[in-house]
Amino acid sequence: MKIVLAYSGGLDTSLCIKWLQEKYDADVITLTLELGQSKRDLKEIEGKALDLGAIKTYSIDARREFVDDYVNRAIKANAMYEGRYPVSTAIARPLISKYLVEIAEKENADAVAHGSTGKGNDQVRFDCSIRALNSRLRVITPVREWKFTRDSAIRYARENGIPIPVDVESPYSIDENLWGRSIESGILEDPMVEPREEIFEWTRSIENCSDEAEYIEIEFEEGIPKKLNGKKMDEVKLITKLNEVAGMHGIGRIDMIEDRIIGIKSREIYECPAASVILEAHRELERLTLTREENLFKEIVDKKWAELVYFGLWHDPLREDLDAFIDKSQEFVSGSVRLKLFKGNAIIVGRESESSLYDLGLATYDKRDVFKHEFGEGFTRLWGLPSEIAGRRRKRC
Repeated sequence: MKIVLAYSGGLDTSLCIKWLQEKYDADVITLTLELGQSKRDLKEIEGKALDLGAIKTYSIDARREFVDDYVNRAIKANAMYEGRYPVSTAIARPLISKYLVEIAEKENADAVAHGSTGKGNDQVRFDCSIRALNSRLRVITPVREWKFTRDSAIRYARENGIPIPVDVESPYSIDENLWGRSIESGILEDPMVEPREEIFEWTRSIENCSDEAEYIEIEFEEGIPKKLNGKKMDEVKLITKLNEVAGMHGIGRIDMIEDRIIGIKSREIYECPAASVILEAHRELERLTLTREENLFKEIVDKKWAELVYFGLWHDPLREDLDAFIDKSQEFVSGSVRLKLFKGNAIIVGRESESSLYDLGLATYDKRDVFKHEFGEGFTRLWGLPSEIAGRRRKRC
């Protein structure tokens, strides 16, 4: 049997290599994607996999594809699950699944495997995406099958010569990519416990932020950020830079009770500096360039888009249908947004666009005013006519 394993190099997926070899008498091929994780050496991870018995390894820098095909769609959709979480982990899973399937087909593998748990969201995202792409492939999830506790997992690792990461005693479960960093477990499972500063790597605490505000300007083209402070930048670098700049001002910390796919509530901590700033700026630019009805309806579409992605339904036809609407809506969403970054806040202070629907002559109250105020009375009479008629009925009855 030949299995392609999504491999991070951590304890659980390292255990997976040995466990799959023993349980299924399998040849294991590993896949590691670079999506903007910090403190990772792909060559070192490849070497570790080979030392553990993998017959072949794949390491792929997919940051550009991740941004172009996944992050940018999330930006255009203002994707925030339950109004707060920028679906940073969720949008990476379909991309990893895509490569798992491609490599499995290339290597004539019988199955693919991943290290998700039995009560988390990622098992759904991986399983659904993989089966949508190739329903003939078997999906194996060792962590759902084995009976390891943390102690027995460490013992199994030592017995099998599996290197134990220096942070394995950490009580936290962490995942990260360009679009965000998620932290859960340990003391964070008590919703009343304030997170310790030790868990944060991308953002400063409010107490340690600068007492001086910093101004930045983001320029968008058809809904996609293209320039930062007037400088055209590769978007991977732009997001990386904004993670650094906004994080220095304590922006992007999210502490929320979240409804997981399987129906339980969990306490989740996120660091999403760039995502927080870009999405705030993008929403404001839409307010400037889209009509009232477009903005009101798009709020509904955006909410559903984020839910589909969070729920692991990236390949559901509805997501593609919504993308068609969203892409069309971005035709005039080009322009610049100026923000003030200060002690955890990204404050909109300016916006402009050649496609702006803001008309100073209609909006102003000074001598430049061209609005016909006398039209207001007729408008209010007609606008409130249904309520007026209903009021008369109440009087009669």
